[in-house]
Amino acid sequence: MINHKRRRGFTLIELLVVVSIIALLIGILLPSLGKARDEAQAAACAANARTVGQGVAFAISSSNFYPPSYVYGAATTGGEWKREDQQGTNPNPINGYVHWSYALFSDGQNTPEDAFKCPKVPNGGAPRTNPGSNDIEEWEPDQLNDLGQGPTDGFPRDRQAKRMSYTGNGAIFPRNKFSGQEVRKNQLVRDVTVSTPARTILATEFLVGSAWKTIRDPEFKIKSHRPVTPFVGGSSGSNVYLEPIGFSGTARFFYPADSKIYPLEALKNAQDLLNDNNSTLNAVGRHHPGGDKKDGGTANFVYADGHVERQQIRETVRQKLWGDRFYSLSGGSNAVNMEVTN
Repeated sequence: MINHKRRRGFTLIELLVVVSIIALLIGILLPSLGKARDEAQAAACAANARTVGQGVAFAISSSNFYPPSYVYGAATTGGEWKREDQQGTNPNPINGYVHWSYALFSDGQNTPEDAFKCPKVPNGGAPRTNPGSNDIEEWEPDQLNDLGQGPTDGFPRDRQAKRMSYTGNGAIFPRNKFSGQEVRKNQLVRDVTVSTPARTILATEFLVGSAWKTIRDPEFKIKSHRPVTPFVGGSSGSNVYLEPIGFSGTARFFYPADSKIYPLEALKNAQDLLNDNNSTLNAVGRHHPGGDKKDGGTANFVYADGHVERQQIRETVRQKLWGDRFYSLSGGSNAVNMEVTN
């Protein structure tokens, strides 16, 4: 007699138990995998920030000056600029901007252009203010350049990294206002004037927003060339160029009050933070692990001595880590009162 053995399959209940166990394991492992991914991305962004800091040190090794955050170009290409053109408005807007990143990656410098990206943020960073390209990947949705144009293969084309995740400390990287009618003017900053480089922030990361609305003005222009201004004027507030020139030794600038740094809830639909009347430090990122429920996550901060720390923006203000002088502004009494404003 032939003994026919019958194979026994899984019952429906057994299959459901297996599926439930797999789902449970996935539920346990996914948060850990997500945290590991976030930490890896934060570390990659920190490594890029460190590379940028080293690039700045290399760039100033021959000139002893920090590069300006941005200037109006003297032509549509190249890094040349004229001091007399650096006023409130661009006399030749077709020339676009020359950004501090260009001093680090152009003409055989040692900083790769991709170092200005952070893998955590969309497309690695914000686009140039004037991309000057019809490549749609170099623009954000609805973005317009300084001439009110959308994607176009021409000028203005900023001399800047194509994607910019980082912004400079405006007290060290001067803006372009070297001439004009303002009470105070910008001036180039010697590296030796930064008295405590290990405790003075050089650059950090932009706050991420949908289509980079966080740094987009009402005219749909994304201002990725701008630095953040860490201080406010004692009488002029956020318009630091109008702060009167006081007596020598009298501080005219202050760290913003704790209440001027917004909690995370207030930033959900934030726009145009580089023109914020309370503090442009609200444009600093909060997209890395760490931090707390009120203020959100952390950002990478590269210091003037080249080291990088991951911190919350509010803590950098409380610890007064943006400098003790408004180095990039001319005029007397540009010392910073280390007590915050009310």
